[in-house]
Amino acid sequence: MQYEPKTFTFPTLEGISQKTMDEHIGLYQGYVKNFNALTELMDELFKESDKNVHALSEAIRRRSFEFGGMRLHEYYFPQLEGGPAPLDSTGKLGKALAEQFGSIDEAIRQIKIAGMLRGPGWSILYFDPQASAFRIGFTGEQHQGHFVTLPIVLALDVWEHAFILDQGAQGKGKYIDAFFKNLNWSVVEKHFEEATK
Repeated sequence: MQYEPKTFTFPTLEGISQKTMDEHIGLYQGYVKNFNALTELMDELFKESDKNVHALSEAIRRRSFEFGGMRLHEYYFPQLEGGPAPLDSTGKLGKALAEQFGSIDEAIRQIKIAGMLRGPGWSILYFDPQASAFRIGFTGEQHQGHFVTLPIVLALDVWEHAFILDQGAQGKGKYIDAFFKNLNWSVVEKHFEEATK
């Protein structure tokens, strides 16, 4: 099966330029293309796996990286569609965040702190249905450090490509603030609803 890149429509974003978003979409499309290409390559390499052990091992590792880039962006981009929408503090997600973290602001503060860790990656808010608890994680690059099997509620891309054109190399914090200003919380609330079914 070949994946097709999804399309996204963004309003004018505060602190995140259209040029950044256009280039970001191009990177996402590259992840989809590379995943498809590696899948085809692996089909060939598996035919003579004994002769292709090293090539296969590299392709298998690389493919998870490309897949992570594809899927995480498919969480990230919809969060910026439709314009900013506030989190309903009386809704299911708002109440659950306040209960676990003491307040919604504290939950956001901790997600931001994870996003400020050094290096490329993602700050991700997961929900663990078995423990009925949120987990905040930092995924190095995009295929390492995940809470395996936990559904994603919010995905914040903190690779340099998400902010360097607008904020400069030292502008990660400003970009993270801009992300939350532009966040359509209704999308995040839908993720939480799906995670708690």
